[in-house]
Amino acid sequence: MKSKTEKLLDELVKLHPKYIDLSLDRLKLLLKKLDNPQDHLPKTIHIAGTNGKGSVQSFIRNILLKNGYKCDAYISPHLSRFNERIILNNKEVSTKKLYETLKFVKTINNNKPITFFEITTAAAFILFKQSKSDFLILETGLGGRLDATNIIPKKICSILTPISFDHEEFLGKTLKKIANEKLGIVKNCKFVLVGKQKKELKDHIQKKLNKFENKYFYGKEYRVTKSLKNKFQIKIDGKNYFYSQPSLNGKHQEENASISIYFAKIMKNMGYRLNTKDINAAIKKTTWPGRLEIINYKHKKIILDGSHNIDGADKLNEFLKTERIKPIVLFGMLNNKKANLFLNKIKKRVSKVLAIEIPDEKNSFKTKQINEICNVHSIKCEQINNINDALKYFRSNQQKIYLITGSLYLIGKIRKKLL
Repeated sequence: MKSKTEKLLDELVKLHPKYIDLSLDRLKLLLKKLDNPQDHLPKTIHIAGTNGKGSVQSFIRNILLKNGYKCDAYISPHLSRFNERIILNNKEVSTKKLYETLKFVKTINNNKPITFFEITTAAAFILFKQSKSDFLILETGLGGRLDATNIIPKKICSILTPISFDHEEFLGKTLKKIANEKLGIVKNCKFVLVGKQKKELKDHIQKKLNKFENKYFYGKEYRVTKSLKNKFQIKIDGKNYFYSQPSLNGKHQEENASISIYFAKIMKNMGYRLNTKDINAAIKKTTWPGRLEIINYKHKKIILDGSHNIDGADKLNEFLKTERIKPIVLFGMLNNKKANLFLNKIKKRVSKVLAIEIPDEKNSFKTKQINEICNVHSIKCEQINNINDALKYFRSNQQKIYLITGSLYLIGKIRKKLL
């Protein structure tokens, strides 16, 4: 049975406009009625990119918290419940406060057409305004230029994590067009920090950022130069430094951590109190659920990875290769994603695919469709009816290692049953 908050969220979904005009006009009108809370936010760090936004956000948040600052965060999507999206001084917003704020914003909106992300972002801005924290980390929902979070008037920093293909139907069919949308957040900020990018994007992004004086690129000002078992080396402005290996799995997390470390260096140079020892401790202890997360379940090892695009498949494939494992894979994906290319990327690291339809997601690939894709790539495949049957399979099968991937929505549905 749904809670009153879940029912309210369902009501907000129904306000979705029949025609999407791809502008921020609806949100501007609503925020004006709400007395423009976006103008009164904590010092803001804004993050856009295709992959790595959540990990970078988590690293930076932990660095700031470890150094004694109060820090809020805005994250999407959530895994299990909506509260996860709004973090107030490192705690999920309470259900009572969330419900009251959403109800207030819905009343002010007066049933006018608006997207779910726009109206919930307006509610989040009210909560962040009230929190009085030192910092706020905002993740974009989709793209950047026309993303609801991009309505904020100023920020300390704009960060671009790695950019690759995803949401092409909204952002464009080429990497440069997608990058241009992500670059839309780069405005009214004190500095810009660019993560590792594909070769064909480096010059393009650099040219687009020429008008900004304070900009820092992975590979120029900072980069990971050595990876060891318990630590990794970063070259920062020509000098080498060692930091503890992140607790997050995957070598790409060293690159995500390096963004946050360089962010901390710049902030320290700007006069903020950030201790190197605390930065190191924060990197070591950062967690981020559903991203190459390993859970022990009934004497089995379950790897949860919400990768759903080709770049994510590459990183997942590299992790499986490095770990020398060939798991059985529970795979579900939304049908606007490229399941064919994704499975082709990881097929050599897979012993078998269990095809599943993501529960309560009408736009999920059907198990029969996944089975057909697996046949094309000569991957063994078995169709699974539901999550309970998948868990039964895990428990009864002799295989010790399983991977669940293809969608954060799938991860969210199953993770709570594994814990």
